Amino acid sequence: MLEPRGELMLRTLAMPADTNPNGDIFGGWLMSQMDIAGGIAGKQRSFSRVSTVAVESMSFHQPVKVGEVVCCYAELMHVGTTSMRIKLEVWKMNMPLNQTRSKVTEGIFTYVAIDENGRPIPVDRTEKS
Repeated sequence: MLEPRGELMLRTLAMPADTNPNGDIFGGWLMSQMDIAGGIAGKQRSFSRVSTVAVESMSFHQPVKVGEVVCCYAELMHVGTTSMRIKLEVWKMNMPLNQTRSKVTEGIFTYVAIDENGRPIPVDRTEKS
């Protein structure tokens, strides 16, 4: 597959402060970017706050280097009563050298729609706040 699946939710630049001891971007930093992107997608779908409750799977395909542009794409896979499963893909671009993209990692995250007290609420409520 040469093209990302889903909607672009987040684009950022990999910086030196985000590296592991090998000089590559730390996997935990990538996971946090995915969580932010998934949270944005979940919030857009539920019109409410969301909380991450699970990361089903995650696969790393290639490292990210400092200076590469990191793009997170989200695809809604399933909507339950209070939860949403969202597939997230991270792609990188080495700019300004070229505009080619390559997949870095992917994973499935589950989010729950919550109210102002942190309690689960239906994703598809009749009233949107």
